[in-house]
Amino acid sequence: MEAMSEWTPDARELADLELLLSGAFAPLTGFLSSADVDEVVAHGRLADGTSWPDPITIALPESIRPGEQVTLKDPEGASVAVMTVRERDGHHAAGPVEALDAPAYGPFARLRRTPEDVRKELPDGETLAVTMRGPLDSATLDDITATAEELEAGILLLPLVFGESGPAVVRAALKASAALPGSSVVAVPLAPREDPEIDLELREHVARNYGATEHYAGPAPVVIPGPPHRRGLVVFFTGLSGSGKSTIARGLRDALLERGGRTVTYLDGDVVRRLLSAGLTFSREDRDHNIRRIGFVAAEVARHGGLAICAPIAPYAETRDEVRAMAEEVGADFLLVHISTPLEECERRDRKGLYAKARAGLIPEFTGVSDPYEEPEDAELTLDTTGMTVDRAVSAVLNLLTSGGWIR
Repeated sequence: MEAMSEWTPDARELADLELLLSGAFAPLTGFLSSADVDEVVAHGRLADGTSWPDPITIALPESIRPGEQVTLKDPEGASVAVMTVRERDGHHAAGPVEALDAPAYGPFARLRRTPEDVRKELPDGETLAVTMRGPLDSATLDDITATAEELEAGILLLPLVFGESGPAVVRAALKASAALPGSSVVAVPLAPREDPEIDLELREHVARNYGATEHYAGPAPVVIPGPPHRRGLVVFFTGLSGSGKSTIARGLRDALLERGGRTVTYLDGDVVRRLLSAGLTFSREDRDHNIRRIGFVAAEVARHGGLAICAPIAPYAETRDEVRAMAEEVGADFLLVHISTPLEECERRDRKGLYAKARAGLIPEFTGVSDPYEEPEDAELTLDTTGMTVDRAVSAVLNLLTSGGWIR
């Protein structure tokens, strides 16, 4: 019997999956087809006429075809659901999902409840659901109280937990509940949508499924980011072997350590290969795994305010984009530095003799020779080190960090 495929969705898809499985996205029971997405975008409803505000989609590897089943896992490897793929449209797949193990919740697990369970415990009469993405100030609390009294409604606080800010939103809801007698709190993993109108409609839909007869959208939280020199930062060098990226990255590390004022972590490509990525080959799949591992460690450094410097080849744009997203998801900044030294110059240097071996066929899938390098179109800085001293190159990167406020 052929083994079932496995896949770990991204954070937004996992949040949507949890809401599909809990019934918070009813009547949806699975990820949408391309036809449904077109209907939602054009008319704000599903193909069957059901009103629906937002396309709920998932991207799966193209190797997973219609008619197959795939086990959807969380980042820790726990099996969450089985999806039966009914349709594909490029990267996106559609089909129903069926729960496997109960989700493994983190903080405030006791407050993650299904709409069915919540509805059973609601008192008779009206229910005012308050969806929250941040704290409620005293004026908002007074307004909620007055609205509930006018409606003669009970109050259900629904903190919308997603990403790193999730626990803070729940704490804010519990604090608000203490000021709203008789209110209850249920945590809902609803990822924010970019379009404010769609986000509001989706909040209202979820609130109704939790038993709300009226919906009150808490105000958007005021986000005042810290100054750049206090935020986490990932400086990610990319370029061909021999381009000079590792030398410049080490020079940047040394210069920052001499200046002081920031915690600096340098993720050397060779060291990562030997320790963190031991056993991986140089196939495209394994190279992507290696870059994701570097990105994960760098994002964890940046999550806590550190400055991470990485210098892998990272030949593929899609994987570099994933690393940028990892950093930005934890509230850190990301700078891509493309060391654009031409192949001819890199091959002329060939300090490790790698190009000669690749030309002789001794190293398969070698970037620049038998495997492509996708030139970045989104680099914050591009440097060709042909005829450029290391000190000058390092100064160019330092100038970028200084002008952006990341170092002082």
